[in-house]
Amino acid sequence: MSEIRPQHIVAACTLVTRENGDVLMVTTHSRRGWEVPGGVVEIGESPIEGALRETLEESGITAHITQMAGIYTNITHGIVIFAFLGDYISGELTPSSETPEVAWVSRDKVLSLIEEPPMLARVGDMLSFNGQIIYRTYAKKPYQDVSVVELGIRC
Repeated sequence: MSEIRPQHIVAACTLVTRENGDVLMVTTHSRRGWEVPGGVVEIGESPIEGALRETLEESGITAHITQMAGIYTNITHGIVIFAFLGDYISGELTPSSETPEVAWVSRDKVLSLIEEPPMLARVGDMLSFNGQIIYRTYAKKPYQDVSVVELGIRC
């Protein structure tokens, strides 16, 4: 009997903002540079629960999800990423074994810190969110947008 393998991995990330507009950013050991906190959604979790757990684990920050901003499909690796916007609730910046650096970054400097093209596109979409949920499909190596669609869902 052959093993049934999943077709996609589900992940989630959150752009967390403080009252003054600063954005929560982290670095990982993967050498991707700065990014918003996020990761794989565990079995038994919703994407929102996964996004909040990853934010806390990677930064020490408790957040509240306010909005879904986008859905991103990495067709090279079979990953579907739910992107959320959130507000800071509590906590102190705390690096973890996954994230050696965590920081609050001025909103106008966020994009200049991001090196990875898919993260740059995702965070750019999140920073310019206009109420339309974005669906972006992309390939990696090299990065290429396959499609970008505003879903017509206004929130």
